[in-house]
Amino acid sequence: QAQLVESGGGLVQPGGSLRLSCTGSRFDLSYYAIGWFRQAPGKERERVSCISRRDGVTSYEDSVKGRFTISRDNAKNTVYLQMNRLEPEDTAVYYCAADSSCQESHFDYWGQGTQVTVSS
Repeated sequence: QAQLVESGGGLVQPGGSLRLSCTGSRFDLSYYAIGWFRQAPGKERERVSCISRRDGVTSYEDSVKGRFTISRDNAKNTVYLQMNRLEPEDTAVYYCAADSSCQESHFDYWGQGTQVTVSS
């Protein structure tokens, strides 16, 4: 069964860094736009970043611009989200998702999420 699997979450102090990974299992991520989403307690899910299917164009939510970087390694069938200068407000469950385009209003395929907690 095709599956997206997130990893790399954990507990970090404010100002620290984490690198999240999204890996496809029987699922070729190079054919898809991949988005990173997050959902914090009591808040709606929001899109953090996305990387396009073909040309690798990236986009970011304003609050993470300059701090987060999305990238691909097709040889490893993996999409990364490098998160620097983390803030307590970044605390959330982070999900990767796949669809045909970053412009889609919905994403069809989702992982189960990885917890990121930023706290002193």
